[in-house]
Amino acid sequence: MAGNTGDTEQAAHEPAQDPAAEVVELCRKLIRMDTSNYGDEDGPGERKAAEYVATLLDEVGIESRLYESEPGRTSVVAHWGGGAPGDGGALLLHGHLDVVPAAAEDWQVDPFSGEIQDGYVWGRGAVDMKDFDAMLLSVVRARARAGRVPDRPIVLCFTADEEAGGHKGAQVLVEDHREELEGCTEAVGEVGGFSTTVRGRRMYLIEAAEKGMAWMRLTARGRAGHGSMINRENAVTDLAAAVARIGAHEWPVRLTPTMKTLLAAVGELAGAEATPENAESLVEEFGGATRMLGAVLRNTTNPTMLNAGYKVNVIPTEATAHVDGRFLPGFEDEFFDTLAELCGDAVSIDYVSKQQPWETPYDGHLVDAMGRSLLAEDPDAIVAPYLMSGGTDAKHFNKLGLRAYGFAPLRLPADLDFTALFHGVDERVPVDALEFGARVFDRFLDEV
Repeated sequence: MAGNTGDTEQAAHEPAQDPAAEVVELCRKLIRMDTSNYGDEDGPGERKAAEYVATLLDEVGIESRLYESEPGRTSVVAHWGGGAPGDGGALLLHGHLDVVPAAAEDWQVDPFSGEIQDGYVWGRGAVDMKDFDAMLLSVVRARARAGRVPDRPIVLCFTADEEAGGHKGAQVLVEDHREELEGCTEAVGEVGGFSTTVRGRRMYLIEAAEKGMAWMRLTARGRAGHGSMINRENAVTDLAAAVARIGAHEWPVRLTPTMKTLLAAVGELAGAEATPENAESLVEEFGGATRMLGAVLRNTTNPTMLNAGYKVNVIPTEATAHVDGRFLPGFEDEFFDTLAELCGDAVSIDYVSKQQPWETPYDGHLVDAMGRSLLAEDPDAIVAPYLMSGGTDAKHFNKLGLRAYGFAPLRLPADLDFTALFHGVDERVPVDALEFGARVFDRFLDEV
């Protein structure tokens, strides 16, 4: 990044140029914009939030463009920083603007209020991921005001539709507007850099890999008939048997390079060498985060929806089920071969969404910059990579060969079950964690 003059360093301490000065209010304003994504044609879309982001960038002299794949499904792209890419290429910084729906009656506060209560900002998107959108905007705006423009070219990207697989957002940019991403060699997005506590030590987890995603529709077809008669070709029976086998299947533990590195760090704290045999016990050291990290020790298949028939005394011709499958990088063949065996010949598989896993080596300049920026704010912490159980827009950007990481830094209380807040009720983020994240990300941009 460009070096700072003495005047610039002094200016950076002024409130308007403090990287954390706006982050809380920006997060609250974004939460108040309902961008619920129902995965179909319903929902308000991201247009209002996209226009707001474009306005915030325009206010500090950063020109942006809006791309709308369908009415209301809007993404924002802006270019900032140096001219032609150097040896390292351009850096893509990306976040999404949509959120999953929220049922207000289940929450303690209005999920679209952005209310501050008990030191937290509450609302849908507070952790997934309007918090990082706010961090990124706060830091970029402060740096732009202070004239701290990066030498390295930066592409800022705020996408639509990530919560439904990114097909109307990041995928559209990759397939139809690739020129906006030309020169990018690395990408940084969500779901990484947050802290968890292991044996009294804060450990920050950098996302360096994601499981693949197979959202499947299973279909069994049989012979229609009267419910009172014998029928050996019952679609419901065939489907139910396959779903039961899939749901009960015990997938074996498989350790990818990312998880080997993470478990080695945990093993050092626990005084144990990490092996496939004790991997599950080491993951339990993460407390509430075990819910997510335990899911990346193996492939998973969870049946989620069933549909068949229209009348109790009519055997239907067809029965369908949906299954959320997630598979580890390097173990794709094992996943799909096993799935075919579990379904059997009577059940066919179609894919609602099928996206490949990815894994980026945990090394290099960008990884070093993330580690240094965290440790500068929290010197006694540990930084390690992890594999994410869910999916992000990195799956699409990875198709361009980018080295991708998740780095949305948050220093969290040890007793906060953070991973339960993703898509959960009473989603919230600590105010001081947002400010911490902005400071860390500002340091990170000094080094990239």
